[in-house]
Amino acid sequence: MSNKQHLLIVDDEQPVLNSLERALRQDFSVHLSLSGYAALQVLREQEVAVIVADQRMPEMTGVEFFEQARPIQPDAVRIMLTGYSDSGAIIDAVNTGQVYQYLQKPWEPDQLLLTLRQAAEKYALLQENRRLTRELELANQRLSQENIALRAQAENRYSFGNIIGNSPAIKQVLELTKKVIPTDTTVLITGPTGTGKELIAQAIHYNGPRSRRMLAPANCAALPDALLESTLFGHKKGAFTDAHEDRKGLFELADGGTVFLDEIADTSPAFQQRLLRVLQEGEVLPVGGQPAVQVDVRVISATNRNLEEEVEQSRFRRDLYYRLNVFPIEMPSLSQRIEDIPLLTEYFIERYAQKMGKNIAGLDPAAELALINQQYSGNIRQLENMIERAVVMAPNDGMITSDHLSLPPVFEGREAQPTSGRVLQSAVAALERQYISSGLKTNRGNIAKTARELGLTRAGLYKKMDRLKIDKR
Repeated sequence: MSNKQHLLIVDDEQPVLNSLERALRQDFSVHLSLSGYAALQVLREQEVAVIVADQRMPEMTGVEFFEQARPIQPDAVRIMLTGYSDSGAIIDAVNTGQVYQYLQKPWEPDQLLLTLRQAAEKYALLQENRRLTRELELANQRLSQENIALRAQAENRYSFGNIIGNSPAIKQVLELTKKVIPTDTTVLITGPTGTGKELIAQAIHYNGPRSRRMLAPANCAALPDALLESTLFGHKKGAFTDAHEDRKGLFELADGGTVFLDEIADTSPAFQQRLLRVLQEGEVLPVGGQPAVQVDVRVISATNRNLEEEVEQSRFRRDLYYRLNVFPIEMPSLSQRIEDIPLLTEYFIERYAQKMGKNIAGLDPAAELALINQQYSGNIRQLENMIERAVVMAPNDGMITSDHLSLPPVFEGREAQPTSGRVLQSAVAALERQYISSGLKTNRGNIAKTARELGLTRAGLYKKMDRLKIDKR
């Protein structure tokens, strides 16, 4: 297949067409037409880069032909062949954009070839620009769609549907969270390490009125004082040794959004004073200079310490505590929400099985009882890590057993606690859930058959499925 660009020549004299075709066929794929009407039909059927037309033709002049050709192929470069007496009409055509260039008869062959090559380059450049523009538009569309998808994904990830649990303790947290979401109120989230404080902060931001702007998290315990101030408030060039340029802090970057200050109790009195000024005045002063920058941010902070005790021990400013503790939310430990362990376990198994490309049939009853019976000093984070390891250890298409969890035998890990009644209740529910789910799977969802095998009525089985939130599917 030829890579030559297509050239259309229109002239009512066959010898002229033949002469031009011989002169140009090495450089172009040449199409010939004896009239404007015939040439218009060629343009409807074949893309051409350059059109050369004689001005004086009996049925249609060159200018008239180009007026009709332009809507058909507007990018084709148009060149007129004309005698001296037609120069006025041709100049008008050039000025109105109908004609790119004109050549007077008799033309020089070298000049004609040079002109046509330049016209072909112009056409090729125009097509390349159009191609790049289309690609840029498509790329922008894809980027826009990806941004929408990512934002929807983030909002879905931090929605209440992904905060797992049905226990009274977690329901109370969710009720408080729902109340504070529509506001700009400052929130303080307390609770032991690993209970999901940051997840609640993300749910507040991504479901609230500031969700279209930035959520800027900062771990206050992970940074030394000077670096923390620079990170949050920004700095001016020369403020310290490595400050080679001005840099905005998270408060300024998150203007209109939310700043999440994790482990707020691990900050120095000097930092607390600066943070208090930000909350009081609504402005940040970059490290090393002026001017102060006005910011509009929602502040959510979190700590695993008892801030009231920290205040009494003079380790935390009382005035800052009152500024941060406008709307307190206390996260329960996992021992306070044992009923949620089976649900959390199921969620983590599905999550890590999908991540590792494995099919895990579930958790056997002994393993589920062992998990319910454990003490979790690391709370949900500890449970998640245990399940991740178990998914790694478990065979594909197999079930997770106690061996994969590396746990002590059932009921040996926990001494008698005031919550032991709830532990037993959760253990019984776990066994019921396991047997019912297994029976439904074996019987392919046949309720009547599963009920008979379990010694239940259909109504009784449905009632248990509803209580245990078991989907027939």
